[in-house]
Amino acid sequence: MTDTLTRPTAPAARISGLRKSFGGNTVLDGIDLEIGRGEIVALLGRSGSGKSTLLRVLAGLSDDHTGDLHIPDRPTVAFQEPRLLPWLDVATNVELGLADRRRAAGRRAKATRVLAQVGLGGHADAWPLTLSGGESQRAAIARALVAEPSLLLLDEPFGALDALTRLSMHDLLLRLWDEHGFGVLLVTHDVAEAVALADRAVILDGGRIAHEVPIDLPRPRRHAAPEAARYAGRLLSLLGVDA
Repeated sequence: MTDTLTRPTAPAARISGLRKSFGGNTVLDGIDLEIGRGEIVALLGRSGSGKSTLLRVLAGLSDDHTGDLHIPDRPTVAFQEPRLLPWLDVATNVELGLADRRRAAGRRAKATRVLAQVGLGGHADAWPLTLSGGESQRAAIARALVAEPSLLLLDEPFGALDALTRLSMHDLLLRLWDEHGFGVLLVTHDVAEAVALADRAVILDGGRIAHEVPIDLPRPRRHAAPEAARYAGRLLSLLGVDA
């Protein structure tokens, strides 16, 4: 049964009756979901539950679906792999996130400003292959943020990072979210990450939203706090995993 909660009034995305199939297999089966501006929503579920498919639909990377999809502004995406082009320097990779055709100097200046925001101010002219894993992911997030989106879509962007780098990236995301107020949909397999970051956790099962759990904890959140552990245990139970 879905938990009830009060939703934000200014949506970054609103989905109603979303359905998508591959061949005869229904992957998304009547999804209703709203993501508010300034809200972080964690999307959880077992492999094959439809998480990445839903994110791809929201990103405009898949249009073979039915239902109502309302996204006022163009969303941006960061994936688990940074997907930086190795033949372009870091700033030029970030500029790829700009859809407009502003003059080259303006594009470079904006990319450089966003790189400074993510802690890569000295890496604008660097080549992607010289960056560490955490630095590469910072550059990918800069590319997603340079267009100043209302909705940021994150597909397990921290999953391949070591534990300390992942915590650093959590802090970075929360700082940027606090500064810019964009909505976030975070696809993750990590319930501790969901509890650390999200205002609400949504659990998909068989292409449907099975549960919505508001995470009512003040920020900053400590992973080892008893309250965080209780939320993590509840999410694991809803996912069918023994805590």
